[in-house]
Amino acid sequence: MLVASVADASEREKNVVRALMLSEHPDDDTHRVYVKGQVVTTLRFERAVDPGKTKLLGWEGRLEPLAVVRNKVILEPLHDLNEDEGVPLIVTLVDGTELPFLLRPPGWEKQGRPDQQVDVFKDRDSYAAMHAALRRALEENGTLTEENQRYRKEETSEDHALAALLAAGAVTQTPFMIASRINGEDGDTQLKATLFRGKGKAAVVLTLKNLSQKQAWSMKSARLLSVSSGRESAVAVRSTRPSIAPGESGVVAFVADRSAFIEDGKLTSVFLEFYRQDGLRQAVVQLDPDLVAE
Repeated sequence: MLVASVADASEREKNVVRALMLSEHPDDDTHRVYVKGQVVTTLRFERAVDPGKTKLLGWEGRLEPLAVVRNKVILEPLHDLNEDEGVPLIVTLVDGTELPFLLRPPGWEKQGRPDQQVDVFKDRDSYAAMHAALRRALEENGTLTEENQRYRKEETSEDHALAALLAAGAVTQTPFMIASRINGEDGDTQLKATLFRGKGKAAVVLTLKNLSQKQAWSMKSARLLSVSSGRESAVAVRSTRPSIAPGESGVVAFVADRSAFIEDGKLTSVFLEFYRQDGLRQAVVQLDPDLVAE
């Protein structure tokens, strides 16, 4: 079963605070703030904001009237902005400093997530700015450390090696045999799935064509769930490219071990779900126990 859909991948993302150091970009006068329909975005400044001189340009019908609360500017679009839309915002501090911003919809590079709070620092040498920069560096370092650990594990993983061979089209170098083929289409994405049977393992190879004329496609995550209980198991993933440009195609391969199909000592079916860059579920493939039969 191949079902294209637009279901949420998980619970709402936790609040994210982004630090914007204005002095980091001396040649970039206008700074982008990413907003989404019916989601509140707050800009927080080091100094108080002058509400009489802070304004949106051409916002009517697209955003609620902005609100200024001391050093905060609060924004809420009525609906999502179009891909080519931008709403200028001029923020004036009480000392007369004018700071230009451009409100934009979050693109695929931000995985469709808007800014929820942006802390704006004019003086990068201030204590608050340095603290924010240190916090951001620590978060990035933690993320890189986790990624490096994951990559080291994947380098020695048999399942990841098999997924890499399948993604590269080297099926004859694997123990898999084709079990079935299914097709599907979801708006801007055309999908062709090949299910493979193996000794103690199952695999799925997806060929995706990006039908969008503007936006690149990429995969955010994938998970393997028991049909009966929803228990999640590990799945190995390999792809031919990190993102698929408009009009182009790419391949993503998944390999699941037999242990993922065993629950309470019995074999059960599992769902393979994968999510695209904006966090929406792209497709579900049901894998039955016969794919991993000894």
